[in-house]
Amino acid sequence: MSLQTATQTCFCGATKLEFPVDGIEDVFVCHCLDCRKLTASMFATNFCMKDVNIKYLKGGDKLKQVAQSASIASGNSMKDSRCGECGTLMNRQSSGFPGLSFLRVGEVDQLDVLLAGKFKPRVEQFMGSKAPWIGEIEAERRAEGQFDFTA
Repeated sequence: MSLQTATQTCFCGATKLEFPVDGIEDVFVCHCLDCRKLTASMFATNFCMKDVNIKYLKGGDKLKQVAQSASIASGNSMKDSRCGECGTLMNRQSSGFPGLSFLRVGEVDQLDVLLAGKFKPRVEQFMGSKAPWIGEIEAERRAEGQFDFTA
């Protein structure tokens, strides 16, 4: 039985990473200010993946690292890895969750994998920042602030 993998490519195509679909730790919708600013939307749909499961196929050596000393309501520092050419956010790492990366569902290349349900959000976090006009999202768990993905 072969391991199903998926890829995530930046906007310009210079950076591409691969990950095992079964390695997805969690999928979540986030309403925090960071995610709103990073996506130019009212929320982001993200997934968690252990760093050891992420393999850059190209552009990994040219990533631009951007660090924030304090971010979101949790106060954790964040490190963003962006394509060195177009600046697309490839993944984020939080000081609060060592060894774990946060990636954007919308950057996954395989539409069939996206539609198969593997990326259906199981968590909705920062509910206190959710716009009242956004409808209910079918999630198993909710958190007013940062969800503990290590629990």
